[in-house]
Amino acid sequence: MTDAILPSAEPVFRGETAEITRPKISMQSVSVKYGEKKAIDEVNLDIADNSVTAIIGPSGCGKSTVLKCINRMNETVEGCSVSGQILIDDEDIMGKDVDPVLIRARVGMVFQEPNPFPKTIFDNVAYGPRIHGLAASKSDIEEIVQRSLERAGLWDEVKDGLHRPGTSLSGGQQQRLVIARAIAVGPEVILMDEPCSALDPIATARIEELIDELRQNYCIVIVTHSMSQAARISQHTAFMDRGKLVESGTTEQIFTRPRDGRTHDYITGRYG
Repeated sequence: MTDAILPSAEPVFRGETAEITRPKISMQSVSVKYGEKKAIDEVNLDIADNSVTAIIGPSGCGKSTVLKCINRMNETVEGCSVSGQILIDDEDIMGKDVDPVLIRARVGMVFQEPNPFPKTIFDNVAYGPRIHGLAASKSDIEEIVQRSLERAGLWDEVKDGLHRPGTSLSGGQQQRLVIARAIAVGPEVILMDEPCSALDPIATARIEELIDELRQNYCIVIVTHSMSQAARISQHTAFMDRGKLVESGTTEQIFTRPRDGRTHDYITGRYG
């Protein structure tokens, strides 16, 4: 059952109302096939910098597939083929000469279930900077870890126990730890696939506050089934159905003046 926004709910829309003129990410005629099955078909979508873009739609419509295209994670799936162009700052990241490992450093990913490494809190955050050679000394690593945990709103809660296992934290804290781990390698884009679906309402509210803070410095793309969450935290929304992008626009426009009847029916809970 869709968490529908009803007219009486009067959601508060945050941020920009203008159309995107200089996208951070531009997906152009992107299609994905798993074997013979087409998962997404000719998706064209511009995504703004320093904002949150929510991708909404029924289960199985291709939302997560779109997300995984942006950091080339689909390529790790056997039998998957991707066509079209994906530009980040006008650079085609789908080029054969582009190293996907470097793309994944620029584009961080936060999954549905919190997935800290079986390491200490400190080593969870330090892992990426170490393998990418982003720190020349122990003090550099310590500075990166502290700054990342501060940005993720977790430092004050864990600073006296950095050598505890990351898995010892609560679910909401683990998700913020994963966000700190993503931030630590200095990404430009943060992708979030249902980041609050496994969390309680209090932890969800904290993550949503964090997302709103992080958008000042990052381009954030979030997949969510929650219409109320999309309305609360995003500035732009894209609606997908059956592998196709139905429409996209500012969140206020999509939720109050959708151009396509399918969008209206989904948002009001008539299907999905």
